[in-house]
Amino acid sequence: MMKSKVKKWFGFACAAVFAVALCCPLLACADKDKNEDGDNGDVQVPVHETEVTPVEGGVEITLPDDGEAEYYDIYKGNSAYGEFTLVEQDYEGESYVGDDLWAYYRVDFKANGNVTGSRVYSYEKELFGENTMIFSPEDDPEEVQAVIDEIYEGQRGASSGQFTEDRYALLFEEGSYDVTVYEGYYTSVAGLGLAPTDTKLGGFHVYADLESNNNATHNFWRTVENVTVTGNVQWAVSQATSMRRTMVRGNLTLHQYGGWSSGGFLADSRVTGTVNSGSQQQWISRNDEWNTWSGSNFNMVYVGVEGAIPSGDWPSRRVTDIESTPRVREKPFLVQTEDGYGVFVPDLLENSSGISWDEDGSEGEIVPLDDFYLARADRDDASTINAALAAGKHLILTPGVYMIDEPIEVTKAGTIVLGMGLATLRISDENTDTLMRVSDVDGVILSGILFDAGKHSQTLLEVGEEGASARHSSDPICLSDLFFRVGGHSDEPTYAHTSVVINSSDVIGDNFWVWRADHSHGVGWDTNVTVNGVEVNGDYVTFYGLFVEHYHEYQTIWNGEYGETYFYQSEIPYDPPTQEAYMSHDGTVNGWASYKIADDVQNHRAYGLGIYSCPRQPVKVANAIEAPANPGIYIEHAVTVRLSGADCLESVLNGEGDRIASNMMAINIYSGGTFS
Repeated sequence: MMKSKVKKWFGFACAAVFAVALCCPLLACADKDKNEDGDNGDVQVPVHETEVTPVEGGVEITLPDDGEAEYYDIYKGNSAYGEFTLVEQDYEGESYVGDDLWAYYRVDFKANGNVTGSRVYSYEKELFGENTMIFSPEDDPEEVQAVIDEIYEGQRGASSGQFTEDRYALLFEEGSYDVTVYEGYYTSVAGLGLAPTDTKLGGFHVYADLESNNNATHNFWRTVENVTVTGNVQWAVSQATSMRRTMVRGNLTLHQYGGWSSGGFLADSRVTGTVNSGSQQQWISRNDEWNTWSGSNFNMVYVGVEGAIPSGDWPSRRVTDIESTPRVREKPFLVQTEDGYGVFVPDLLENSSGISWDEDGSEGEIVPLDDFYLARADRDDASTINAALAAGKHLILTPGVYMIDEPIEVTKAGTIVLGMGLATLRISDENTDTLMRVSDVDGVILSGILFDAGKHSQTLLEVGEEGASARHSSDPICLSDLFFRVGGHSDEPTYAHTSVVINSSDVIGDNFWVWRADHSHGVGWDTNVTVNGVEVNGDYVTFYGLFVEHYHEYQTIWNGEYGETYFYQSEIPYDPPTQEAYMSHDGTVNGWASYKIADDVQNHRAYGLGIYSCPRQPVKVANAIEAPANPGIYIEHAVTVRLSGADCLESVLNGEGDRIASNMMAINIYSGGTFS
């Protein structure tokens, strides 16, 4: 258990194990893992030859042998964007040994007395990759702002950013920063302290830059966590985003001047002023605190929230308020401590409300960095990642797009897999299976990953083997900020039968967007082809924030017992070409329900479901939700909305639904076959 402040540490021991590995040629060093019986195995952790390697008392930098540099001027600084002091002039060696593992070294290349180039080297950059920017409060604010602005310019717009291959993590050490962060696509922003109040930003904004009319409906794929923002924040986002563990000292606005927006997820955060949801179609807030919340639209769900929310009875006010969160583990996050870098893993919480942290941090533990394999997309693939996992390492996926030609196998209990900068696993043409398979073991944690389908994917993520029956109630499997995509990034056809299959029991899902692309590249009824979005076969599976859209048949099919969903958002596919091509139940029922609870399921609970339509052809869907009439089935607050196009959805649930507007129907409660 731990709850304490963190400090920057400039010693050597924090990365000792990893450092030894880095000094060896690829696969030359063995890191013995222990199996579940405690015996040492023979699996080797992959290691890589590098330009920056730890040595006793510091770091060794291999200087470039490019045939042009005759000698070097070497400067040392505490950070990438602060002041550097000259430590060696006209240095002629092939490598340089610096006396500080965590320092930054700027090397100016010189020939004929002139500087011909310059580069900054650091062990941190070697660990986390070139697209992880680590800022210090000692940095020049103008230089930090220039870096932030340059990244944003490349990630901000529909043409330049929405389907770019670039990924970025912006990490801020403890301290205060006189900068404003503008966040675009495929970017994560995070503080490195144990508490959000340890890292203070002058401003933070997400703008609706896609097109005219302040449209934020495509503002996907970005996250912010573990920071304090001084002043008002605009967070105009839609799906595949998260704001977690954030303090806003002001107001939080979730739209841009009333333009369209379709979010979103807010968790473990405190807003001292008002949250203004405005045009947001739907939203889930979990374990937050604020002064007031202004606005509601189609489906607003609050779980374990402390603060005023919009009043009014369903369906005149489409608000669902759940007093406490039954069970959740907050997402792990990277920290700097007195012992070096580590990953903080919060404790599992039961029946909680409000935020999990105070100014001293949270209850939980720090897993040291040398227990992790840090993968980089420029040198790692499924084989190196699997070797590290098999040797007992946890995994950090640093920012990048990883081509995966065989399934990543997470087999050991308690494994942590943490993505940075919307790290993307993309299935290659050779892989006709899945991107990641998790064994039916206790306590696995996955977070912060985008899963991309390929030409022949069967699934994108499988949790537990088919027929899994073990319970994990004391140490559940926790899945946070996981996003799945079929199509959109390439003109090539894509296929995934079912994007997410959960066979294990006692799984907690916390913010999923499962998306068959409806726009951009490689999109069409016969081009990005699917069957189902999510299939839940395990028992006691809980979701907080499940977004599933545009799949060919059921968006979500639930076969397991004692499942619970807190907030569901779905759009049926826009592009069924004809009614004949879009029929369920052996061709006898119009369309496919979005949320299907299997007929033999006896116990299931769901709160706050919103299902929308905007078909391009005049097709019908008989039921947005299909559920059996068994006594343990309970659904509270469900709404359907026709966003545009023909009137498509014929009922909310099992042929029932009260029309509350020309484009809306709703039910209040469905319990054991009875509506009320």
